[in-house]
Amino acid sequence: MTPSSPPLHPARRLPGLRWAGAWQRLMAVALGSGHWIAQRLTLGVGLVMLLVVGVLPVMASPGLCVGPVCGDEFSRSAQYHWQLRLRVNDQQGHRERLVVDCRNGALSPQQGLVGRGYAGAVARRACRLAGEGNG
Repeated sequence: MTPSSPPLHPARRLPGLRWAGAWQRLMAVALGSGHWIAQRLTLGVGLVMLLVVGVLPVMASPGLCVGPVCGDEFSRSAQYHWQLRLRVNDQQGHRERLVVDCRNGALSPQQGLVGRGYAGAVARRACRLAGEGNG
């Protein structure tokens, strides 16, 4: 190195990070300068990333959970507004469809593979959220 040349960036001296200096210069040009091409490039890359991320499928949350039991696919009965239909599943993979009477919290069917204590708690919470709870 001659005395007139600027010192190399520390990342440039490492053999594994050969392109680190070039990347830093590109980012400095894109973010730090007022050059309109670099700004448009940065904006374009950001928009493309936003579109790609927006198009990717999204995993939905399991629904309403209490303990090991989760409920989803909630729907209101067409005939009786106080009834909710829901699907419950537990961590062991058991699934059931239930009907709950929100007036008194009764589940139908009363017995099943999914624990009725937790399933009843999910049903009561769903009734409260739907505005059909009794308290």
